[in-house]
Amino acid sequence: MARLENKGFDPTEIDAYQAQMKALGQSFLWDDEDENSEEYAHFFFIGKFEGKDVIYDAVIYTLRLQHESEMFEIAEHRAAKHFPHYKKISYEEDENGNLETLDPLQEEIGLYMAEVIMELEEEDAVKVKEHVDLDPHAEFGVSLDAGLHHEKITPKVIEKFIKDFNEDNLQLDPTLYTFQTQDEEAINED
Repeated sequence: MARLENKGFDPTEIDAYQAQMKALGQSFLWDDEDENSEEYAHFFFIGKFEGKDVIYDAVIYTLRLQHESEMFEIAEHRAAKHFPHYKKISYEEDENGNLETLDPLQEEIGLYMAEVIMELEEEDAVKVKEHVDLDPHAEFGVSLDAGLHHEKITPKVIEKFIKDFNEDNLQLDPTLYTFQTQDEEAINED
């Protein structure tokens, strides 16, 4: 019964998405409400799920981004255990767009988290591999979450992923990867 309420399985909705994709000459539509970047893409595409047409609500990100995110989560968890008055650091801007100064506790928490991340990197403690996770119980269509070993998530990478996924030809790399944090200077030189 829940399937009938999910508009991602509605043939009229699917036709509307397909028409938009055809007009754009691509096999997906960006989710304009999300902040896409070179390492993260949120989009919709049409595929099959249990033999039925469906709109996939997909997120694809680089393994580097996943690695950094997992290290940050571990650091945040350890900071919460280490500091009895832990609160998430929220960076706020002043009227000129500059980051406001952190209070002493936030600064100490930030330094602690940076140390934890450096320690995790040195020990290669966090490893990630390519994966695709599906959630058929999403509010809209089927939710798809994928980590891929690419430096950037480009429209070409997305198109290839969709083609391989829909043709049941997707080959995921089982290799476990670890990354080192890039400093800003190295990023800007590329």
